[in-house]
Amino acid sequence: MNMKLSPVSSKLPVMLHGADYNPEQWLKYPEVLREDIRLMKLANCNVMSVGIFSWVSLEPEEGVFTFDWLDSVLDTFAENGIYAFLATPSGARPAWMSEKYPEVLRVERNRVRNLHGVRHNHCYTSPVYREKTALLNGKLAERYANHPAVIGWHISNEYGGECHCDLCQASFRDWLKVKYNNSLDEMNHAWWATFWSHTYTSWNQVESPAPHGETQVHGLNLDWRRFVSESTIDFCQHEIDSVREYNPGLPVTTNMHNIDGVDYRKLAKILDVVSWDAYPDWGYTEDNDDARLAAWTAMHHDMYRTFKHKPFLLMESTPSLTNWQSVSKLKRPGMHKLSSLQAVAHGSDSVQYFQWRKSRGSSEKFHGAVIDHSGHAETRVFRDVAEVGRTLAELQDVVGTTTPVQTAIIYDWDNRWAIKDAQGIRNSGLKYEETVLQHYQALWELGIPVDIIGSEEDFSAYKLVIAPMLYLISEDNGKRIEKYVEQGGTFLGTYWSGVVGETDLCHLGGFPGPLRRTLGIWAEETEGLHNRDLNGLVMNSGNALGLEGDYDAHEIAELIHLEGAEALGTYRTDFYAGQPALTLNRLGDGRAYHLATRVKDAGFYVELYAAIAKKAGIVRTLDTELPAGVTAQWRTDGVNDYVFVQNFSGVEQSVEMDGRAYTELESGKAVPAVLTLPVHGLAILKRAH
Repeated sequence: MNMKLSPVSSKLPVMLHGADYNPEQWLKYPEVLREDIRLMKLANCNVMSVGIFSWVSLEPEEGVFTFDWLDSVLDTFAENGIYAFLATPSGARPAWMSEKYPEVLRVERNRVRNLHGVRHNHCYTSPVYREKTALLNGKLAERYANHPAVIGWHISNEYGGECHCDLCQASFRDWLKVKYNNSLDEMNHAWWATFWSHTYTSWNQVESPAPHGETQVHGLNLDWRRFVSESTIDFCQHEIDSVREYNPGLPVTTNMHNIDGVDYRKLAKILDVVSWDAYPDWGYTEDNDDARLAAWTAMHHDMYRTFKHKPFLLMESTPSLTNWQSVSKLKRPGMHKLSSLQAVAHGSDSVQYFQWRKSRGSSEKFHGAVIDHSGHAETRVFRDVAEVGRTLAELQDVVGTTTPVQTAIIYDWDNRWAIKDAQGIRNSGLKYEETVLQHYQALWELGIPVDIIGSEEDFSAYKLVIAPMLYLISEDNGKRIEKYVEQGGTFLGTYWSGVVGETDLCHLGGFPGPLRRTLGIWAEETEGLHNRDLNGLVMNSGNALGLEGDYDAHEIAELIHLEGAEALGTYRTDFYAGQPALTLNRLGDGRAYHLATRVKDAGFYVELYAAIAKKAGIVRTLDTELPAGVTAQWRTDGVNDYVFVQNFSGVEQSVEMDGRAYTELESGKAVPAVLTLPVHGLAILKRAH
């Protein structure tokens, strides 16, 4: 079975390797621009993103367009076998526009309009801004959409932020009228606006959340987040529409960057290719736990891959350090290759950097780059980049390969927004994202590939679906999970799930609401624990998972009653000692587990998911026990599997292989029975599918 998809561009059907390139900053230095081409080839780079913040260089005055410099750059690329993602420059406006059309400037939550400056400081609703972006984008597309060097559109840059101007307030009200069928009564009920006598009697009374206004109507807060996200996506669509007609076959992407204000799962629907910017701060934590950070980064790689269930692009990373993290730490020897190939292991068909050459001035002059201020190739960073380029050139067969996944974790934007606004149990931190990572990291340690999905997606392709803290879930999605289990699926839910519906109103009749029958439990109370408090999960003798042990638990504890489920483990202490803490409900042909407390011991989750995966018949990348901090991920074309064994432990590790025949891709040698990985080492292996 062929499991290989087409490359991003037929012009460049290889692993993409390159960077953000800002030639407009160096137009007064022609010798620098000439040298850049030579160095790009020397670094084994084949693609650059150009034009990202170049608006003023393309339109220095209103209606005056200067494309000659970009003509020269793209023509030179074409002559030298280098390709380009051409950006729309909407990420930052020229000052002439802010001066002449102040409506394009954003208004903050405090209702004060910003001055000109920084980036993404513009109103997506503004007709003027939309007109100006469409005009310039259209001229770029007309001129370059069929240029031989251009392989795709890079729409804007890291969309984010929100505007509270009068235009946006009016647009928000119109959005609400559509959502609530032009009925204030329906909206008031959905928001439970009788609380504190906040009932709205006119649409004009509705305002976005403000520090000196409304902040306590959670339904309003949630709908505002949805509106901002949808407005941002609509503006991205506006930009896509302005370039698409000139070459409909040219793929479109926009680079994402862990901005929780935009529902990336929905944004991905209008894109041809998903791309994102990854900047993990390796070596930053006091305990030097790069394995946890590697799992966090891997989880996001998997999420972006899952959005379209096909290879994504790592559009930005740093080859050395950043200039904006609290401590700008260099990558240790080997870490650049390891972290770059980690993206490929999880489904990326590119490794790209911010930036190609360090700026000479302004805020990013000390941000890492392939070319330092020294301007030559005799640097450790350049050598690291060139090595990655050589490795990527050997992975042409991996391009377009897919990731065979049997396990999924539900990670919803609506749920993230609602849970952070919940005002309950632990206002010192519910730690939603950290909780998702806690579950994901155990699967990562086991070498089990994972999709990161939404609660509205089809579950039928998965043997195991995990939903950490699914606080917000609709009745319909609850029924879909129930049906999934009845038809043979395995599901795991946790504390603080099934609490509210899609408008942030609490489910009536007992928690976990629409998951109650699936899990076979009733959660009577949920307690937040102080940091000084400690409870525990004690496994019952002879439990269905065969687990043994007594594990520390902290932060959250849910008091539950069995309604068909069986207890696999119980609480250790306090007045609820001996009551269920881990349960199993057999429903139809499937199984549903419920974890009622936050277990502190990371090892518990590895043991839990190893046992659940075995019961569910889930295949691991390598059928062997992996050392802590080492993971194995795989991609396949249906004929051959490409296995990436990666060592994030910080020490040399040995991996006992599983008896299958493997060839090391870079050396062509057969892999011995025990694979040795140096510090920050990895091995890329090939085996028959």
